Amino acid sequence: MSVHDLCCIGYITQDKIVTTKNTIFMPGGTSFYFAHAIKHLDPNGFLLVTALADADMSVAEDIRKEGIEVKTLPSAHSVCFENIYGENQNERTQRVTAKADPFTMEGLRDVNARIIHLGSLLADDFSLDVIKYLSGKGLLSVDVQGFLRKVDNEKVLPVDWPEKKEALKHIHILKANETEMEVLTGCKEPHEAALLIADWGVKEVLLTLGDKGSLIYAKGQFHEIPAYSALQIVDATGCGDTYMVGYLYMRNKGASYQEAGCFAAAMCTIKLQTHGPFRGTEAEIRRIINLA
Repeated sequence: MSVHDLCCIGYITQDKIVTTKNTIFMPGGTSFYFAHAIKHLDPNGFLLVTALADADMSVAEDIRKEGIEVKTLPSAHSVCFENIYGENQNERTQRVTAKADPFTMEGLRDVNARIIHLGSLLADDFSLDVIKYLSGKGLLSVDVQGFLRKVDNEKVLPVDWPEKKEALKHIHILKANETEMEVLTGCKEPHEAALLIADWGVKEVLLTLGDKGSLIYAKGQFHEIPAYSALQIVDATGCGDTYMVGYLYMRNKGASYQEAGCFAAAMCTIKLQTHGPFRGTEAEIRRIINLA
């Protein structure tokens, strides 16, 4: 049974993105942004696991054509998201117009990787049992955003994660943004929040703080990561996913927390300047880091 270096499990969504300038329809979701970003770095040893309705399987096919290994699981529906942004790209309202079937242990039985990243979009994508099961297969990395979102009458509402204390014991790497950090911990101050999340069992805590950069806490030490300024901010969708690609890609290569964090931050800067997924190169990422 082959063991991959890095695996991302999550839904590819059908997104409607509404900004003050225009409305566009495109695929999205953590797994979509993850796969498209990693293909510009090095897709060798990467596996994408997703679930889609039959009608949307062409999205997975397109990713395979880019040289990425994809395992698709059947689902009655694909997840459909509507993201509406105001003048300020940090503010968005969301609606979910369709949901996919949850991931199961049965469906993930032959998935093995050194690092497994869960791109959760909604609270019931991954059950506690599935989290425990996957943590026995590799280092488990989680973007907390989905676990703090539930759908009520198509509206996406922020909620706390009732099983967090139990789940976080099994999670090695956790990423949260400022809002999520506060919902999860009740702390407004990032250093305090990071310490609390680490107390709950997470080994590498990543807190992304927008234009204030990001904070990594691991092995009893804080690492302050700068935010590199973007020439213009075009589209913030998928930025957190891009950060995780950069971080996990570098950690898998043996990079330090600081080095992986800076690489991730520079990737976000490139991503912010265009619509859709990251399309830069490793050379461009290094250039941003070296110029800072």
